[in-house]
Amino acid sequence: MEPALFRSILDELAPYVHTMQFYFQGEPLLNTALPDMVAAAHEAGLYTIVSTNAQLLTAGVAEQLLQAGLSRIVVSVDGLTEHTYRAYRRGGSLRKALAGLRFLKEAKTRTGARTCIELQCLCLKSNEHEWPLFRRLYRRLGADRLTLKTAQFLDFRNGHPQIPSDLRFSRYVPDGEGGYRLRRRLHDSIVCRRLLTGCVIDADGHVLPCCFDKEGRYSFGSLREQSFRECWFSPKAERFRCMVRKHRLSVPICTNCTE
Repeated sequence: MEPALFRSILDELAPYVHTMQFYFQGEPLLNTALPDMVAAAHEAGLYTIVSTNAQLLTAGVAEQLLQAGLSRIVVSVDGLTEHTYRAYRRGGSLRKALAGLRFLKEAKTRTGARTCIELQCLCLKSNEHEWPLFRRLYRRLGADRLTLKTAQFLDFRNGHPQIPSDLRFSRYVPDGEGGYRLRRRLHDSIVCRRLLTGCVIDADGHVLPCCFDKEGRYSFGSLREQSFRECWFSPKAERFRCMVRKHRLSVPICTNCTE
């Protein structure tokens, strides 16, 4: 997203929102303007969050983000050996991820920033034997907090090799018929909080209902052509909300949602 589009979005939304997350289905550090965007949102009084795989997190970038006033940064580390890490982060480097955590910790100490550094580990079959070690080591690795997060799988009904053995840390449980289902049973009467309290704006400026719309199938409109208010109250948006309220199970992105 180019800075001019971001600035127009921020100017319109800052009076109405309290949090801005700078990530969605991609690596935010690919955008070299990110520290300036974070600084602008911070100056507008918003709580700001970045989630990164830290492959591009150099010492310089870490310092820029913390000096920009970033509230929280989530660093994804899904294994404590290169083998377990790459079972999910294919093509990634555990060494780079851990270096990124170290750069953040050093920058926080040097600048006195109050940024929360969060280490996030997806709970996977490949790393479940390492979860106790994550709990013991996360502070030594440079993080202030640790999150063990359940993983989403697009095709889960027939099982998935990365569903952990300890089903307390899985979004999916056996359905009794040889397959899997969501832990939380869905039905049409469930009210969706996400639909009413937030949204996603992708890098091209499309307003999407939530982060489960990964392919942008349900866009409410484009901020290159309309204001946010026009997109948020558009006929497309109202039709989608009505469909979720009345027939949630007919909406594909809603059938793999934990909300």
